[in-house]
Amino acid sequence: MATKITVTTTLNVPVEKAWNYYTNPDHITQWNFASDDWQCPKAENDLRVGGTYSARMEAKDGSFGFDFVVTYDKVIPHQELSYTMGDGRQATTTFEASENKTIVTTTFDPESQNPIAMQQQGWQMILNNYKKYTES
Repeated sequence: MATKITVTTTLNVPVEKAWNYYTNPDHITQWNFASDDWQCPKAENDLRVGGTYSARMEAKDGSFGFDFVVTYDKVIPHQELSYTMGDGRQATTTFEASENKTIVTTTFDPESQNPIAMQQQGWQMILNNYKKYTES
């Protein structure tokens, strides 16, 4: 795909904590949703090349939900996660340590059903939730 979408945030935590909160299922379920009317009741993460990550994302009222499932292509602890989604799209998340801060950036292939701006906003809102949870 020609178009890629990028979202980023800077966390006021060391890279080890940023990585742990991003990859540990106990933490993922606390932040992996774009708005307060959604939830992530279950997450699993086999953090190795060829391993899978899956997260159940659903509206709290039960009106809609889906499973987000990926297979890891590259795992460099505290630095990078690259993966392929079930529909063949790819994404990379990097963790850049900068003193006692961590810059987390995700670049991904958009899907074709929703506008680019909507996808960027949704992924950014999830990343913002991650930042808020990790720093609290």
